[in-house]
Amino acid sequence: MSDDEADPELLALLRKSLGLGGGAANPRTAETKVLENAQYVFDNAIDVALSPDKVKEAADTIWRMMQKKSYSTQTWSEHELHPQLKDESTVDFIFAMDLLNFSFWSERTEEERFAIEYRGRRWTGYWSLVAALQRALDEKIPITTPAFWANETECTESVLRHVFRSMTDEEIPLLQERLRCLREAGRVLCEDFEGSFVNCIYSANYSAASLVNLLAESFPCFRDESSFHGRRVRLFKRAQILVADLWACFNGESFGEFHDIDKITMFADYRIPQILHQLGCLLYSPPLDSQIRQRKLIPSGSTREIELRATSIWCVELIRREIERCHPDAKMHIHPTTTPNGTAKPPADEDLAALDKHKKCSTQKKYDRRTSIEQPQSSGINAILIDFFLYDTMKELEKEGNEKIPHHRTRSIWY
Repeated sequence: MSDDEADPELLALLRKSLGLGGGAANPRTAETKVLENAQYVFDNAIDVALSPDKVKEAADTIWRMMQKKSYSTQTWSEHELHPQLKDESTVDFIFAMDLLNFSFWSERTEEERFAIEYRGRRWTGYWSLVAALQRALDEKIPITTPAFWANETECTESVLRHVFRSMTDEEIPLLQERLRCLREAGRVLCEDFEGSFVNCIYSANYSAASLVNLLAESFPCFRDESSFHGRRVRLFKRAQILVADLWACFNGESFGEFHDIDKITMFADYRIPQILHQLGCLLYSPPLDSQIRQRKLIPSGSTREIELRATSIWCVELIRREIERCHPDAKMHIHPTTTPNGTAKPPADEDLAALDKHKKCSTQKKYDRRTSIEQPQSSGINAILIDFFLYDTMKELEKEGNEKIPHHRTRSIWY
């Protein structure tokens, strides 16, 4: 190393001392501010509101339905498309997966929409992404390797088109944006983290919040922020779901061990607002309701879009609090779950019907805040589990044709 070159270890120590790069000395001190920002948006929202009574009713319904399921982080690897190994190659796969995990919705019919053919099956939505990545690896294309992304002579647009070649006439949405995300992430990882996302995990010091912050600080394509009434608000959907996928894949151990996993909020996309509205929790103004039902595009970063996403985050937080209020033993009975992409068993018919009944909570035990603080944070119900459950349930309702309202249409790289 020449005298003009900076010592990388010294730079890392300096960044950590300044609270940069996610490397908090004490994992419990890191905060993403996502929940705080979501509450601010909710408090100042005009087009989206909450029904307190329906939030309470939905909390009881969700709790009872989750109690009937056997969710476990181990089910993450049970899906045939998810990687089976538990090593650094799986970390690379998950990072690539969530780096590109955005905007799969289509206005075309199910038969005409973008789809991937792999292992004799047809895959759409999120699973089309996972299938395309696995297919590329089978074809010896290093699609999960940061050094490959950073090499513009190898990772070209034509190669990416081949990776995401569709069995229909519709190509994957936002192909150029996906290429830019790969190039950017490849450069950052190769220049700042020795070419491996594993080093980002090490820098986070077992802190989910620190890792989310590191992603947002180091990778602009993970910096899911917007301006709302002159204030910057963080939503960080893909950064948070990346941490949750690591946690689920590795069963809260090894590369998925985070001491503050409950600091992760729900993942603000378009499916959770849809089911929260179906449950009666989310209320829309007539103009917004009409805009969604007519499937009109809601611009990314617009006031209405921010209100939809942020109020959903706050709503899930209130549901979580209500479950803990009604069921103080919730932390001892709910276990980590699978990812929100269909790996869990779909809800039974009677469970789906229960979503419209919203029976009130019958257990009115007093919530002991001190007991909650003393228990391990990652031992029970949290926003991640609720998000996973709601996502799977909404997808099942859609499959059965039981949607009461379409999901809102926003085209962006954030979700």
